[in-house]
Amino acid sequence: MRRTPLHAAHRALGARLVDFAGWEMPVQYRGIMDEHATVRGRAGLFDVSHMGEVEVRGAGALAACQAVTANDVGRLADGGAQYSLLLDPAGGIVDDVIVHRLAAERVMICVNAANRDADVAYLRAHVRGADVVDVSDETALLAVQGPRATAILGRLTALPLASLPRFTVAEGEVAGRRALVAHTGYTGEDGWELYCAANDAVRLWNALLEAGAPDGIAPAGLGARDTLRLEAALPLYGHELGLDTTPFEARLAWVVRLDKGDFVGRAALLAARARGPRRLLVGLELTEPGVPRAEYRLLRDAQAVGVVTSGTKAPTLGKGIALGYVEPASSAVDTTLAVEIRGRAVAARIVALPFYRTAASQQAGLR
Repeated sequence: MRRTPLHAAHRALGARLVDFAGWEMPVQYRGIMDEHATVRGRAGLFDVSHMGEVEVRGAGALAACQAVTANDVGRLADGGAQYSLLLDPAGGIVDDVIVHRLAAERVMICVNAANRDADVAYLRAHVRGADVVDVSDETALLAVQGPRATAILGRLTALPLASLPRFTVAEGEVAGRRALVAHTGYTGEDGWELYCAANDAVRLWNALLEAGAPDGIAPAGLGARDTLRLEAALPLYGHELGLDTTPFEARLAWVVRLDKGDFVGRAALLAARARGPRRLLVGLELTEPGVPRAEYRLLRDAQAVGVVTSGTKAPTLGKGIALGYVEPASSAVDTTLAVEIRGRAVAARIVALPFYRTAASQQAGLR
């Protein structure tokens, strides 16, 4: 398995390490519930260096990114970032990504770890008039997330964090090391992601833990990252998103800018919009005890109408929640369904998303 530059630090902290997309990653340190609560109440520090970073460079970088992503790169100024999608010609989702405009001739795309090789191949096949450079191996990525994240990071950098709104990125020094500081995240809380040289990762990790000690910062693993993102109803590739899913089915029409001009998958999406969706992503809350899991069937009047894609007992909410796909006729908020859990139909209802919302997440630009 691949290892991040922080592998030894995770072992020293007693992390439980697991195989995630071919990477040996910390799933938890003290326990998922504790780490989840730490991020919601104070701040958590994640190693997400397994994610991929691909730069599109050259005079044609912006035009090239406009042609291979669904969102409108033309709306970004230098230092802007946006959530976007890579699509195949049939309109299926190749990956969901964050696009960062660092300069007119330099755009960085953060891709999912499991899709890194496929995404690099996709970009090299479709980008015209610019260079595609995979900088993943030389880059580490740390995420500090939670209501105290800004105060903690502010002790280590002169960057004007208070004047950097959500979905912006700035380059500067953090703890004496160069880093790209992005005001993004995947937890539903306010937070920052730091792209740095791989050999600076340990220094920044230790500096953040030391600076955040008075605020109760603690390392958090992929287990808490998953429960946090699910409470915030943020999709996970391979669960809510995939090549067999269109953005319209995944409720991501807001990411697709059909009026910006041609891009990979646009013609297929126009046809898909005219046909209407085959299924729709919904959020469910269980109304009786139970824990929904991926691939559990969703029932309406004892008939199968869909399937769970992600589910858990939400640590913050204290109830079972799930994302799943259902037929359009069964997708309205307040529709009563059931989740089939080990042969038993457990009552649930469709609710508005996200399940959990903070003042920060309302400003996040993701919903």
